Amino acid sequence: MRLSHVFTKTKKDSPKDETSLNAQLLIKAGYVHKEMAGVYSLLPFGLKVNEKIKTVIRTHMDKIGGQEIHMSALQNPEIWKASNRWDDKVVDNWFKTKLKNDTELGLGFTHEEAITSMLKQHVNSYVDLPVFTYQFQQKFRNELRAKSGLMRGREFEMKDLYSFCKTEDEQKAFFEKAKEAYVSIYKNLGLGNSVYVTYASGGVFSKYSIEFQAISDAGEDTIYVDEEKKIAINKEIFSDEICAEFGIDPKKVVEKKSIEVGNIFNLGTRFADALELTYTDDKNQSQKVWMGSYGIGIGRLIGTIAELYADDAGLVWPKEVAPYQVIVVALQDDREVQDEAEKIYLALQKNGTEVLFHDKKGQVGEKLATADMLGIPTQIIVSKKALTEGKFEIKDRKTKQVTYKTFFDIVEGDLRG
Repeated sequence: MRLSHVFTKTKKDSPKDETSLNAQLLIKAGYVHKEMAGVYSLLPFGLKVNEKIKTVIRTHMDKIGGQEIHMSALQNPEIWKASNRWDDKVVDNWFKTKLKNDTELGLGFTHEEAITSMLKQHVNSYVDLPVFTYQFQQKFRNELRAKSGLMRGREFEMKDLYSFCKTEDEQKAFFEKAKEAYVSIYKNLGLGNSVYVTYASGGVFSKYSIEFQAISDAGEDTIYVDEEKKIAINKEIFSDEICAEFGIDPKKVVEKKSIEVGNIFNLGTRFADALELTYTDDKNQSQKVWMGSYGIGIGRLIGTIAELYADDAGLVWPKEVAPYQVIVVALQDDREVQDEAEKIYLALQKNGTEVLFHDKKGQVGEKLATADMLGIPTQIIVSKKALTEGKFEIKDRKTKQVTYKTFFDIVEGDLRG
């Protein structure tokens, strides 16, 4: 991709009403467009990051037996009434609308009821279970406040997986597999050292749920971290009794602010009971179906990575999610520099490197500032000075380390590290 062909532009300033760092960075670098508070559109670079994250998640969901589907955002009130979650007094962040015939509908904020209702058409016998379905789906939540950028949206994309099992033990076993898959996902996204498995309230479903909390001063949660065991407890349930249960010394934990980047729940039989989802066992007896749900907000991950890895110059993407691995910058506008930059760009493109060519005219400082702002891991800076020695300047965006390489070394080597 040539930067001159991209319709979006970097900006010097972000919207005056945008207070969150992640949204400021992403808007200024041209990754997202703010529609209104809590609502953001993904621009070409932002969409590439979004899809990179989804690819990592999809790989791990498939690995544990997940089957991908895609469900409607429009929700039938009747199934939600069955579970007692249609009432605004029970769920206070519904978006509701009406058809022209005055029939009321909801816009899904999650899909437990909908997927349970669907499974009634496909699960009859014990041979039909277990089932693990997941989707990437737009969710709608009528948040009272939406001031955290992409980390708390009124409309956002979420990966939600739902497990349907024959027994409680089977459900608990899958829950552990899902937990390990989530740990692997965060490692693969470059977040491994920042994210803690965190015990939190299970609400009406179970004693505990598991949250995955990324340490950040921008977070809305407070957790108590056992850095030796690499686990944490959410402040909402923290007590000496809970610490004892998990073998944690309450005097050794560290209080930290954090961002919730995923959660998983054992749901028991609540939704199966409410919507009458059962199966016939091998003795021809009717049995309850045990469920779990597992969520990751994609936009929230984008915002979290932006917050955690930015510096004073702009975004700093981990190579795993960067829209491009390399950006070629023609530092001067004269013909020799432009031709050599074009040559290295085309060669990298040919060998399969994800490369962006900053081919726009402009001042040297402006070009370098744009490259930094975009946050692409490796910069190849083509300058008149380096070319006199037959070399190109290679800058690591994260470490700022600079090396010099020949054309052959760049094209035949691996710039991804």
